[in-house]
Amino acid sequence: MRNAGLLRALSLAAVALCGLLGGYLAYRSVHSQASIAAPVAAKPSQDRNAALDDEAAGAPGARVVPATVPDVELPDLSGRVRSLRAFLGRPLIINFWATWCEPCQREMPLLARLRSQHQEQGLEIVGVAVDFPNAVEQYLRKHPVPYPLLAGETQGLTAIEAFGMQPVLPFSVFADGRGNILAVKLGELHGDEAEAILQALQQEASGHETLESARAAIAERLHELAITRAKAAT
Repeated sequence: MRNAGLLRALSLAAVALCGLLGGYLAYRSVHSQASIAAPVAAKPSQDRNAALDDEAAGAPGARVVPATVPDVELPDLSGRVRSLRAFLGRPLIINFWATWCEPCQREMPLLARLRSQHQEQGLEIVGVAVDFPNAVEQYLRKHPVPYPLLAGETQGLTAIEAFGMQPVLPFSVFADGRGNILAVKLGELHGDEAEAILQALQQEASGHETLESARAAIAERLHELAITRAKAAT
């Protein structure tokens, strides 16, 4: 009887410990997802509090995300050098990916659907492949995409630095037609997250939201979605 009681006590303790650990991991997951989706710096001169934190950027020494899309040039698959700012004038998603990245591959059909569903708003999507152009061309033979692609391993890494990010893929930059960055989503993009950001972007473009309030609305909504996703996973 004593042994049975001891075993029962140990079992209950183990269950409680697992519960605490699960709760902690869920909290960490929510904290990480919320921070990576937080609004970017309003001005390049603002202090580090306006930047993505170290954990959010995926490695120590996080940089400051710029307020606007930087003037970065990369070649397309024909070798023509194009500036990212040449795609401005409409809502824009800049998606950083690579052919070897499974989360990148999973989110590409979503990006194609978003471009189709938001044609009336003029949404454009530009893929930046941090990869060798020949690898990208081989990938596209089996998995074509309907939006412009730029590619280059070295150039892609340079572009990542220009956006104040670490080389952790995928991540997506959401900008308005003037090039103001409203959000940067690190990790696989989900449909509910994309729609929340695009809705806020549309509100900002129509003048119903200021840039700052749109960024705040995005951060709040993505935090809520992160909590819901973390709870569903536990």
